[in-house]
Amino acid sequence: MASEGKESKPDSQPAATQFTCKDLAASATHQPTDKKLFENLSGAGKVIGVLTSGGDAQGMNAAVRAVVRMGIYVGAKMYFVYEGYQGMVDGGNNIVEVTWECVSSILQVGGTVIGSARCQAFRTREGRLQAAYNLIQKGITNLCVIGGDGSLTGANLFREEWSGLLEELAKAGKIEKEAVKKYAYLNIVGMVGSIDNDFCGTDMTIGTDSALHRIIEVVDAIMTTAQSHQRTFVLEVMGRHCGYLALVSALACGADWVFIPEYPPEEGWEKLLCTKLLENRANKKRLNIIIVAEGAIDIHNKPITSEKVKDLVVKQLGYDTRVTILGHVQRGGTPSAFDRILASRMGVDAVLALLEATADTPACVVSLSGNQSVRLPLMECVHMTQEVQKAMDNCQFAEAVKLRGRSFENNLNTYKLLSQKKPDSELPKSNFNVAIMNVGAPAAGMNAAVRSAVRMGISEGHKMFAVNNGFEGFSKGQIKEITWGGVGGWTGQGGSILGTKRTLPAKYLETIAEQMRIHNINALLVIGGFEAYLGLLELSAAREKYEEFCVPMVMVPATVSNNVPGSDFSIGADTALNTITDTCDRIKQSASGTKRRVFIIETMGGYCGYLASMGGLAAGADVAYIFEEEFDIRELQANVEHLTEKMKTSIQRGLVLRNENCNENYTTDFIYQLYSEEGKGIFDCRKNVLGHMQQGGAPSPFDRNFGTKISAKAVLWLSEKLKESYRKEGKVFANTDDSVCLLGMRTRKLIFQPVTELKSETDFEHRIPKEQWWLKLRPLMKILAKYKISYDVSDSGQLEHVPGCEIGQIETQTA
Repeated sequence: MASEGKESKPDSQPAATQFTCKDLAASATHQPTDKKLFENLSGAGKVIGVLTSGGDAQGMNAAVRAVVRMGIYVGAKMYFVYEGYQGMVDGGNNIVEVTWECVSSILQVGGTVIGSARCQAFRTREGRLQAAYNLIQKGITNLCVIGGDGSLTGANLFREEWSGLLEELAKAGKIEKEAVKKYAYLNIVGMVGSIDNDFCGTDMTIGTDSALHRIIEVVDAIMTTAQSHQRTFVLEVMGRHCGYLALVSALACGADWVFIPEYPPEEGWEKLLCTKLLENRANKKRLNIIIVAEGAIDIHNKPITSEKVKDLVVKQLGYDTRVTILGHVQRGGTPSAFDRILASRMGVDAVLALLEATADTPACVVSLSGNQSVRLPLMECVHMTQEVQKAMDNCQFAEAVKLRGRSFENNLNTYKLLSQKKPDSELPKSNFNVAIMNVGAPAAGMNAAVRSAVRMGISEGHKMFAVNNGFEGFSKGQIKEITWGGVGGWTGQGGSILGTKRTLPAKYLETIAEQMRIHNINALLVIGGFEAYLGLLELSAAREKYEEFCVPMVMVPATVSNNVPGSDFSIGADTALNTITDTCDRIKQSASGTKRRVFIIETMGGYCGYLASMGGLAAGADVAYIFEEEFDIRELQANVEHLTEKMKTSIQRGLVLRNENCNENYTTDFIYQLYSEEGKGIFDCRKNVLGHMQQGGAPSPFDRNFGTKISAKAVLWLSEKLKESYRKEGKVFANTDDSVCLLGMRTRKLIFQPVTELKSETDFEHRIPKEQWWLKLRPLMKILAKYKISYDVSDSGQLEHVPGCEIGQIETQTA
């Protein structure tokens, strides 16, 4: 049994409901035995201020909410600093103590409710002196700063000057000498809120994913009108110093050309651009999309504007060309599910970092690496970010791309390979035939994955074949060669254009082997869910009987349930998560007028609770029932009592999520009836089964990008395996375990794993992995909903270094 945490709360708040977390041991079986639990870290006596600074970004409010609630949960005093550093300098009503309820209903709101302002006064020592005085008046010696590199650099300078500022205030008689000792040091923890994703040291900054949602929504809408009139559209997106938004949106929509500051086009790009547009029109493509980052430049550091690109196309080609400048639309709207979860995780970890900080702890940034939360020295990240700009200023563009990090470099390389087909005469000739198929239920992003695989395969010199309708279609010979242009425009389409079925290959082995022989299939790429995994296991086992299956095979996970062993993420899960989050937002809004209402929402996922758990964290649910965590009638009753207490506060609504197969007896109807009966006279209930709407819709930017990159990598692996297994007699023969693999995201990188080795990690009865990383995040939802819960923070606390950047190097270079 996990130990219980202690919660400190204002008298005005409802008592936290005791919650038994039976499954925590199961979710952390791979953790060290000497687990570090956060309830051993007390916030008593700590005073924490939170501020947002610089440009606003969607998800900042989710971060503010998490910081405030986690701070209160551990017993700290929490303060808002309104209007960023300007509010800190002005003091007074700009620095206000907050309660648990103050951050209710802000999770789904874009921008920042505590305001953000650029402050000239804070750039001066006099301004920082006044800011220090104002913080001392409230006893604040811990700051959580949410902003960009400028805001975080200012915070670090403030921290370094802190003791000197206090001595100066004491000397001037503004504070007592005892206060200098009492508040001797200032601790700073940063979270990067920036839609540009221009901060080194983190894979994603808060707001970037939401900005990509806004861009892709516009691109998808523009594509329909562009096709109608055979138009060319030039889209200008934000990114004055960083081309991330432009690059990823180009990758996600299959743009014809992209201009970014880190990778200027080569000399004579005007002719190359026009040639490409002409070729696309000659191939009957009815529209052209060109994406320009606002900071785009040529190799001489001269600006390339959207108007300049438009004028070029009109003058040289005479195409009907329009410019759309997205502007601040990209900063607006509700935050995506990804940004809410990211910000909530970062906010909780920021408070933990402040609880553990000492006088010698350097200012740190809470960052994301893969799916792991990490802490990095703030000034190392700032230094690396500044080095990128220096490289661009000096026209060292290859170095700038490298400094942006592995993720940026991979995005750029993938885009270059997929956007422009080489002339046939320049393509290698491999003489290999590669088949691609979808298996299982449809998942948004499957088509982007197929497009990527087809184009990467053609670039490698292979003949690519599309198999329709899964293994059943394979057995019936529904196979045809697919060309580069045949997958044009697929990235933004939901479902599965190839067709997909759940049927397993076992009863079709002989006919599938025959079709592989007829079409001389030398390698197989399967994009799908748990059925695809089972299918590869069956094909692998059948190699002894059918030599046709002795070829390299690889699987890319694609399922809304995210239940495939060997991968932390699956294509389609992010889109489904956004559907759930959007629906929950609307449902919660409907309760804002009626009050005292609890909604019970049923999600998909089979026996996997990923959608219910992460959807609950993103939507601010009170509880999420899943199969992986056993629960009984006592816990259901405890949840009702928790909601009963909640209705006595100003937060008079509840949200309960239930995974469809969490318990065969405690059905959605049962829970609805129980809550209705037990809550009679206090709150009423409504239920909603989301159903197949979670499988539909256009894929999210994350799913398009993830599907594109993971499929490209899978095809490159197949190419290597084909070379390794090619025999002198002119045939491919591969029968080792490592020639049938699943490509999955594991913690921080993509890894190929033999499917036979994954059998030991699989619960076949319930079609889920035995260990699932996201179970460790389950306590966050309960903490933010004010349940007492144990939370394993063994993975937190280690200050890592930015690759290639050490503190000593920075001190040497800045001395």
